[in-house]
Amino acid sequence: MAANAICTGMAKKLTGKVALVTGGSRGIGAAIANRLAEEGADVAIGYSASAAKAEEVAQQLKLKGVRAEAFQADQADSAQAAALVDKTVKAFGRLDILVNNAGVAVGGAVTETAGREAEFARQYDINVGGVVAAVRAAAAHLPAGGRIITIGSSLGALVPYAGLADYSGTKAAVVGYSRGWARDLGPKGITVNVVQPGATATDMNPDNGPFAEALKAHTALGRFAQPEEIAAAVAFLASPDASYITGTTLTVDGGHNA
Repeated sequence: MAANAICTGMAKKLTGKVALVTGGSRGIGAAIANRLAEEGADVAIGYSASAAKAEEVAQQLKLKGVRAEAFQADQADSAQAAALVDKTVKAFGRLDILVNNAGVAVGGAVTETAGREAEFARQYDINVGGVVAAVRAAAAHLPAGGRIITIGSSLGALVPYAGLADYSGTKAAVVGYSRGWARDLGPKGITVNVVQPGATATDMNPDNGPFAEALKAHTALGRFAQPEEIAAAVAFLASPDASYITGTTLTVDGGHNA
């Protein structure tokens, strides 16, 4: 048993690292936080309104033997998004991994947006503005070997249905930003990548919801992803194994865009 414990400890690739996961109180964000903690990282999670859920996740992470804290921040406010990075550095003393996971999805065809301008503006502010603010703040703290990973969407690369232009546009935007940031930060040894999930089973997008069967039918594997499968891709890009991968997108969509 002791030998197994030693082997398990040696296998943790992120021991000594500090990660910040925005939108970490549930769904994909919570799964990412848990996976990074399992790999040995201390983890800060950002949340907008779900204080109780965020604290519950933080407590779960602590049970894995790592440090964990939950901080409130509205990613639609660029000042709060930047301050979240600073809070993490102040609490943990450093920042090695930034995971931009917070995001919202607002649908509607271009002919159906009248009166909904505020919804679409907030979507842009969170999905793009919050990411930009967090990366700009993190760039001042990340050391050589640092990682920036943004959760995009397979819909940022292919738009197979009507009514997705605004959402898809935000996810395509972070891909362009990330490629540019990879060039900017490459000389510092910092990698910048995007993970593009397909349909993933969360409380906001259940795999038994009204559109689930149609989505499954268009997916090569015929099912939704589990949040842990997206988290596995993030953990890989955060690890030393991905040291020569930057400026790219990793699509985890079960073959939806094949």
